[in-house]
Amino acid sequence: MNQSPQFPPLLTGEVVPKHTDPFDKAVSRAIAGVDSGTIFYSQGEDTLRAALVLAPETPLEEAIQAVYVAQIGLAESLGALAPPEVPVHFQWPDRIKVNGAVCGGVRFAADVSDPKAYPNWLVIGIHVPFTMAGNEPGENPDKTCLYEEGCVDITPMALLESWSKHTLLWLTYFLDSGFERIHADWRPRCDTLGMQIDYPRPGLFVGLDDKGRMLLREDVMTEAVSLIEFAEHL
Repeated sequence: MNQSPQFPPLLTGEVVPKHTDPFDKAVSRAIAGVDSGTIFYSQGEDTLRAALVLAPETPLEEAIQAVYVAQIGLAESLGALAPPEVPVHFQWPDRIKVNGAVCGGVRFAADVSDPKAYPNWLVIGIHVPFTMAGNEPGENPDKTCLYEEGCVDITPMALLESWSKHTLLWLTYFLDSGFERIHADWRPRCDTLGMQIDYPRPGLFVGLDDKGRMLLREDVMTEAVSLIEFAEHL
């Protein structure tokens, strides 16, 4: 019998039926007007899938910065639960890396796409594999799962509980202090910063600007690429 996770004050949880994607469920419920702070999640043992519904009070270009908050929350949760020698990093815009290999990531959606528009809702989802179905360990060195990285004592529900607590804490920092503090914590966790990258497009990843946009340099031109471009259901 699956034990229901415990969420911190201001956040509530709602389990979704088996074979239902919590992210899709969160989006449909957000459209219908579900309360901000609701986390939809599945109880699978091989992957953590969850999605948080927010009701931003700022334009989308600012609200979308909460995606970085969710990433930090996930990194800090893994840092708290995983063995101390297991490093966790980010790959812009949406990937989480454990021991240098991709181990899940984030998804996000809003009901507007104009950076200056005020969204009625923003949904941020996470997915973290605990096992690799159909693959032998080491078969794909660019992807991994928590159990392959020695995180055998972590359960999906424990990680969900921890993510909700850390994310709520960093949402408080974000609301109180803006993006500067978020950026300062996110930056050293990104292992592709200052490097030539191919994903999501080729160029030199210079950093983030004060709106959280990727600064991507190619030849003499530097382009600002927003997370908004990678949102779903727009």
